[in-house]
Amino acid sequence: MSEAQTPPQADPDPASAEDQTLEKLLAETQSRLQEQREAWMRAVAETDNVRKRALSDVAAAHKFAIERFAESLTPVCDSLEATLAAAGETNEALKSGVELTLKQMRAALEKAGVTEIAPAVGERFDPNRHQAMAAVASPAEPNTVVTVMVKGYRLHERILRPALVTVAKALENKDGKPDLAANPNPN
Repeated sequence: MSEAQTPPQADPDPASAEDQTLEKLLAETQSRLQEQREAWMRAVAETDNVRKRALSDVAAAHKFAIERFAESLTPVCDSLEATLAAAGETNEALKSGVELTLKQMRAALEKAGVTEIAPAVGERFDPNRHQAMAAVASPAEPNTVVTVMVKGYRLHERILRPALVTVAKALENKDGKPDLAANPNPN
């Protein structure tokens, strides 16, 4: 080969090719770094969500931990109330002892978050808090409580037992149709 013929060079500026390769590597590395940063942020958010859910579950477990216990105590209150009603005025010592026991029982239940559901006569029937045991013809407004057979109980916002009630239904005439004269506000 003669000196006049020089081999062709692939790239007139080798530094420029190296810079492009480095820029490409830098861009890929920055892209991976951004992906890793986003994955880390998602993991942190998920961990925070799991922590919040766990705290919520623990709070609910604490709040309703005594549910079965409270359910088993409500018949005790019923029995004490029935005893008081039956005792009358004949044995004052028995009556005062049972009243004191009932008062203590109610205080313990209240401290645990258990409250009574005792609808007043004439109160609107609420299927979320009351259970209708019977519907009786009554001059009272239909779908209102006529009598309370057994009080209900609630633990915070959960119903342990609905109040068992008798509900008024519309008075009927001889044909079995609602008597509109006796029931001015039919539902």
